[in-house]
Amino acid sequence: MQVSDNTDSNFNNTASLKNLAGFDANHPPEPKLIDSCVHCGFCLSTCPSYRVIGKEMDSPRGRVYLMDAINEGEVALNEATASHFDSCLGCLACVTTCPSGVQYDKLISATRPQVERNYPRSLPDRLFRQLIFSLFPYPNRLRFLLVPLLVYQKLGLNKFVRFTGLLPRISPRLAAMESILPEVTLKSFQDNLPTVIKAKGEKRYRVGVILGCVQRLFFSPVNEATVRVLTANGCEVVIPKSQGCCAALPEHQGQTEQAKALARQMIDSFADTNVDAVIINAAGCGHTLKEYGHILEDDPEYREKAKEFASKVKDAQEFLATIGLTAKLSPIAEKPLNLVYQDACHLLHGQKISVQPRQLLRQIPGVKLREPIDAALCCGSAGVYNMLQPDVADELGRQKVQNLLNTNADLITSANPGCTLQITKHLKLQGKEISVIHPMELLDYAIRGEKLEV
Repeated sequence: MQVSDNTDSNFNNTASLKNLAGFDANHPPEPKLIDSCVHCGFCLSTCPSYRVIGKEMDSPRGRVYLMDAINEGEVALNEATASHFDSCLGCLACVTTCPSGVQYDKLISATRPQVERNYPRSLPDRLFRQLIFSLFPYPNRLRFLLVPLLVYQKLGLNKFVRFTGLLPRISPRLAAMESILPEVTLKSFQDNLPTVIKAKGEKRYRVGVILGCVQRLFFSPVNEATVRVLTANGCEVVIPKSQGCCAALPEHQGQTEQAKALARQMIDSFADTNVDAVIINAAGCGHTLKEYGHILEDDPEYREKAKEFASKVKDAQEFLATIGLTAKLSPIAEKPLNLVYQDACHLLHGQKISVQPRQLLRQIPGVKLREPIDAALCCGSAGVYNMLQPDVADELGRQKVQNLLNTNADLITSANPGCTLQITKHLKLQGKEISVIHPMELLDYAIRGEKLEV
């Protein structure tokens, strides 16, 4: 294998280290998949981390080279090598681009648990990650923070903290977390959706709806809009109260056992509901839900259940585009609305869903879609990446927002809560007041005949 000379000195230093910590025997990256990479370099231009950092080892082919070298015992799994795996956003743009069909998604998903098991992180890094994975995948734990967050925002303490500029000096990661905090409203405290909601008119389908974690608390209007759109188009909706996190956050960061436990809980919550489909309106969640068969492949009790569950998972836009809209759509603005749709990576690259959202949005009278340049480039959110790697994430967020603004659209629509938070943050940093709204909310406005203020 050959890579370019653009490697960093840390890698060169580790290349001579033999017989040190490496991957264990529990599902390391498969040599067969590694060998499919011919190091052609097509992935470089589409890889967001490479475009920002500019180092070979922070590109997909560089990481594949590292995987192979660690597998062969030529390189150690240590701070230098682990940092290159950590810099990957997992956006999967390289999978879409690769002419050789390299399954980088499977390679990085096998590598991340190896890093978590075999690389001893620093104490501050461990503590910060523990905070994230002990909090965000558990909506009931997050609820305890709503009151102090509400007080923090209403008293203007957030503005004071940002004005002082002290938090980034103390902890850039905590500063990054604080900078994307969504607004806490009274709706954040409510949980008004019943277990079963009847279809409007003739019942066409019976579907389950997954509420998410951050989505459930901070973007509850999106879930309510999703339910109204589904019922308006002939779907009876089932929302099991026992459902928890989809497992996306821990799965994407190599927290294997936590991801498996959450996946089992989700599967159990929908057991015996007899739904035709399981609907999700968040891109990152949908990609993970469709991977349950892989996540639980070693679990003899849940292996088949996971495959069956995953086969029913549909993104809300994917599902509606397939079954067709039956509800009448009205204009959502007094004048023609120029709209730019932001492709979430785990929809575009992970689930290959790009045409369907645009098909639905074009059915709204008066909507004109505009396309940004570099539409496939990640916004930098990538689950919790913008909190773990804030510098790279901020540069990607700046680029994404500039590209969206260059379309001169009146409104931005995004189908992932993380993308919405990231884009909203960078719109404010650039002094722009443009709303970022979920496509399901736009369809809901059109069905109810309500107008947006733009």
